[in-house]
This record gives sequence, structure tokens and C-alpha cells, in this order.
Amino acid sequence: MTQSNQPIPPVLIQGADLLGEGVQDVLVRDGRIAAVGSDASGDAPEGTQRLSADGLVLLPGLVDLHTHLREPGREDAETVETGSQAAAVGGFTAILAMANTSPVTDTSEVAETVLDLGRRAGYVDVHPVGAVTKGLAGGELAELGLMARSRARVRVFSDDGKCVHDARLMRRALEYVKAFDGVISQHSQDPRLADGTACCHEGELSGRLGLPGWPSVAEETIVARDVMLARHTGSRVHVAHVSTAGSVEVIRWAKAQGIDVTAEVTPHHLMLTQDLLTGYDPTYKVNPPLRPGEDAQALREGLADGTIDAVATDHAPHARQDKEHAFTDAAFGMLGLETALPVVSTVMVREGLLTWADVARVMSSAPARIARLDDQGQGITAGAPANLTLVDPDRAQTVDRTLSKSLSRNNPWHGLELTGAVHLTMLRGRVTAREGLVWGDDAAGEEF
Repeated sequence: MTQSNQPIPPVLIQGADLLGEGVQDVLVRDGRIAAVGSDASGDAPEGTQRLSADGLVLLPGLVDLHTHLREPGREDAETVETGSQAAAVGGFTAILAMANTSPVTDTSEVAETVLDLGRRAGYVDVHPVGAVTKGLAGGELAELGLMARSRARVRVFSDDGKCVHDARLMRRALEYVKAFDGVISQHSQDPRLADGTACCHEGELSGRLGLPGWPSVAEETIVARDVMLARHTGSRVHVAHVSTAGSVEVIRWAKAQGIDVTAEVTPHHLMLTQDLLTGYDPTYKVNPPLRPGEDAQALREGLADGTIDAVATDHAPHARQDKEHAFTDAAFGMLGLETALPVVSTVMVREGLLTWADVARVMSSAPARIARLDDQGQGITAGAPANLTLVDPDRAQTVDRTLSKSLSRNNPWHGLELTGAVHLTMLRGRVTAREGLVWGDDAAGEEF
């Protein structure tokens, strides 16, 4: 274990602004929230550590539905431990690790390996996502039932990075996971409309830059097909990293019809746009691509009105030898775990589109519900697990990629000033990160 196995002393969090809705004290004891409000101070036993939280917002621990931890197979880009550290610094207490590892997480054995690596690291709860198809090849269903019944208790399945483009296979997958309340998280991208050379949004800019692009309709047609398959099967479908205004409209329509569809948006699609590609910097090469400003605006509105359920990072670390190429040859993806909450704070909260209670919904309770994580996203109430995140809502920081806990440096936020900083993260009553430091750093520890 990275962390100490010593008993965790009780902690009294004093004067925190709970969800931005009022100042209260919170007593944490034995890994759970023991009391909230006026009873918290009086119930604090001898030896309780006291944490002054004046001016800080207290949220339930954040949950990320979509991360790439690269282990097993690409430990030069990231490991479960380093990705977990980045997550803790970013305020997360649970993350879901995508299946495009080597070997692919398409068996119960690999899923349990990822689970055990996360437990050994100890910074966050790491839940493996199972592949939908064997080897992510799109030809045959993976061991969905065995992964669901394994110690990893897999409930989210995805071929992320590749679309399950065969409609018949997607239907079978939805029927299969319905039996154990699973969900298919789809990378919506029709490969016949977005071939292997595409590397950015198709439009006037891609033509001017001479870059092969793929159109918005490549995403939107798969979203439309999958919500209809979800209605037909009565199963759950989740739309990963929504990136276009058209997809938002399809999801909005599907929800109005009562179809069991959920959706996520990444911080980078909320804030960054295709104009950044004019310098051919491969840091901004991502899949789905950065879109025009009108798409980003539609995504912000969709998140604000509840059409989009969750924010998920799609944290995608890459080693330098994979990312530092000509734009067309570079790997897709960018970092996101450590900056997700500051981005949401900057672009959504400070603009009046979300409250802090809304942030708790889209970054904690909704992701936990979608992934069926019973001990995450429960809110800040007596008896709930003490998975908590303290945020300084007014603190501005300039992102420095050299300070990242990730092994990789493909950070699109480098040099940008973001407002709203994670002060402290607590997993079941134990501090896992504080002010950019994690358990085990020289300046970190349990003393406040």
C-alpha cells in the first residue's frame, strides 16, 4: 500500500460551505461522515483533528467515468499509480479505467488485475471498464458476464477509441448487459464517415490547414442509432465525450421519449475550440476533435439544462515518442484529471451556468449512479462514506505541466489561468491529496 494502514483520527471540518449552499461543520470518523451541522462539533471526540475550511466549498468526492491509465502495457505513458495520484490531486475519489490496455481488458483476469493495481496504489477507487468486443476488434462480444461477476464487478463496458459500429453486435451487447444492469459506453464515430486519416473537425478550417477531417454527422448518426437500439432493447446506453450540437439535440429528444440514455462531456470540449489547431500543435489533437465555438456553446447549454449528465475527463496520457510528431501522425488525446474541476469552475460556475450543487451532480452523484458505484456520490450527509473534496472557489492558478503527477506532459491547459482550485481530497476519511501534493510526498501527511 502506498498509504499508511494506521488508524485514521477523527477530523472536524470547520466552517465549510456545503455545496455552496451554506456554512456548516462536518465531523468525519471511522471513514464516514458522523455528523453535519450543529451536532458535529459537540460530537467530536478527544484527539479530533480540526481543519479550518473558511472560504472553501465542500463537495462529495468527484467521480470520473472516463480515464485511460495505460497499465498494463504502456507504463511509459502512465501507470495506475501515477494516474491515481493525478486523480487525487484533481479532487477525484473514484475513476473508471478504460479497456484499451495491452492486453485489452476483455477478460475477468485483466479486469481484476486493474482493480488490484488500484487498490495497491490507494489514492482513489479504480474501477475497470470492460471491453465490449474481444481485442476491441468489433467482431465478437468479450466476456461481459464473467467480468460482471468477477471481483471487479464490471458494470461499464466500452471499446472507447473505437466505435462498436456493427448495429447487430451493439444490439446484442445491450441485450446482454441488461441482465446485470450494465451499460454500454459508446465512442460514437461511424468509421465509414471518419476514416483512419481524419485528425480534426471537417470544415472550412480543416480545408485551409490541409488536414483531413471528419464531419459532425459521423458522431451524430451513431448517437441516433444507439438511442433507438436502447429503446428497442430496454437497456442502458451512455454516450461518451459528446462533442457536437447535433448530438446534444438527439440526446435531448431521446430523453424526452423516456429512453434510458445518459451522456458525458469532457472539460476540453466545453472550453477549447478548433481555432487552437492553426499552429499544428499535436497537444490539441484529440478524438473526437475540438469543434467550432457554436458546438462548445451547445455543450455548455446541454450540461446546464441536464441533457448531458456528467463531466468526464477522457484523461489520455501519451509518451513523448507518441505525441511529438507532425499533427497528422501524432496520437490522439490530452491530460485532464488534475484540471477538470478548475475548468468546470472557470467555464461553467463563474459564468453562472452551474452552481456548486450542480457541480456535485455532474461530477459526483450522476457519474456514480451511471457506473452503479454504491459507495461514491452519496452526498454530504451523516452515515455516508467520507469521500470529500474541498475547493477554493476563488483561487486562480496558472497551469504548469511540469508539476503534473501524470507521467505524460500532453497538457492542453499549460500556461492558462483557471479559477477554482482543489484544496484537499479525502477518501473514506483519509487525506489523499492536498494543494497539489499526494500521500507520500515529502510535504504531505495527515497533520493539518
